Amino acid sequence: MDDIANDISTTIGRRIHTERTMRDWSLAELAERSGVSKAMLSTIERGMTSPTAALLVRIAAAFGMTLSTLIARAELQGGGLLREADQPVWRDPDTGYVRRHLSPACDMPLELIKVHLPAGARVSLPAASYAFIKQQIWLISGQLEFTEGDVMHRLEPGDCLALGAPSDCIFHALEAGADYLVALVRG
Repeated sequence: MDDIANDISTTIGRRIHTERTMRDWSLAELAERSGVSKAMLSTIERGMTSPTAALLVRIAAAFGMTLSTLIARAELQGGGLLREADQPVWRDPDTGYVRRHLSPACDMPLELIKVHLPAGARVSLPAASYAFIKQQIWLISGQLEFTEGDVMHRLEPGDCLALGAPSDCIFHALEAGADYLVALVRG
């Protein structure tokens, strides 16, 4: 694992540990609530592995938050300006999905996330990922097939999709990959 990935994994691991201890949960309780093994949770909390998006979604949902909120709490220190060099970037080791958190930490319920999904990559997220948020996806470049429950949307550059009620979703980048902006509103 490179130094940047190791730093981010350590930061995310510390945040998961903090969230767990704030709730006075044991590793066993978090494992039961998230469906992630105690051994894996321990490895993640110690920063010994870079967790996948699928694992982080399950852990965040157990805490009653989104993946975006969990990563933002791990990475952001506050302030009204978040310079590009300071924007947290996270890469899913399984899919190559790269997520850049654009929004500075503040009390505003809006978060902006830029995502790069490599050509052919597919990311599946359960409905629980969307339980606490409303979101829109704006395709910047490439082509994206987005499946929301039983409905598949094929997005072209410039297209913007507002998601409906929480349902299982699949992001699938076609031949050229996809770069897109996700706008989230909490609550």
